[in-house]
Amino acid sequence: MAYPKSHNPFADDDDEEDFKPKSRGFTDDPDDSGLSEAERRQRYLQQEVMRTAQSAVDSSHRSLGLIYESEKMGVETAEELVRQGEVLKRTDKMLDNMDQDLKTSQTHINSIKSVWGGLVNYFKGKPETKPPPEQPKAYQATEGLQSALSNSRQYEDKYQASHPNLRKLDTGGFGGAASLDDSSSRQNGYRQNRHLKEAHQTLDKNLDEMCDGLSRLKNLGLGLQSEIDNQDDSIDSLLNKVDKMDVKINNTNQQIKNLK
Repeated sequence: MAYPKSHNPFADDDDEEDFKPKSRGFTDDPDDSGLSEAERRQRYLQQEVMRTAQSAVDSSHRSLGLIYESEKMGVETAEELVRQGEVLKRTDKMLDNMDQDLKTSQTHINSIKSVWGGLVNYFKGKPETKPPPEQPKAYQATEGLQSALSNSRQYEDKYQASHPNLRKLDTGGFGGAASLDDSSSRQNGYRQNRHLKEAHQTLDKNLDEMCDGLSRLKNLGLGLQSEIDNQDDSIDSLLNKVDKMDVKINNTNQQIKNLK
């Protein structure tokens, strides 16, 4: 069969199968054959509501998991910051001991340089015994960080429960498979869907936990900031001590060289 040049061969559907896609409407469900148009539309709308509710619940679970994961990272950061504070405190104590040793060394050098140093030491008698050094107290983080860290540690198990690869959610009642007759009571003349009610309850619960989690994250962040500010002051103090210690060490070395 010859066609004119302007003819579209795909328009000839006498012997071709109609491939026109079906519209995805509320009349496509094969189980709706015994229902009226209004009932089919009601079922379709209910399924859309359930799918939306399921999507909202899943999104709340993911958001809650991210909050707990962030809180877990914040706790680990706080613990590392506390360990760093302990190191700074030990370093400060070591510098104090070194300063005391340098003072003792300077006293000995002065005694050696002075003619009267030996006589003075003779009449002084035995040197006084120094008391044993005090055991350094355990490092204490700032009060804000301690409080936030203690509060967040109580929710460590929540991270495991909410992790996407670890949590197991029972959502068998959600989705488009929910029946129109899954209800035992009516409100304002309409059936109450039990599965939709459970979805709303789960969503409300997750939102409450998200609110609490964000509040703990805020306190944890403020605690971390206060601890960082405190350690910044400690580092500045250490740097000043190190500079003074360097000057004293150089002076002591120079004096020892002059004694040779």
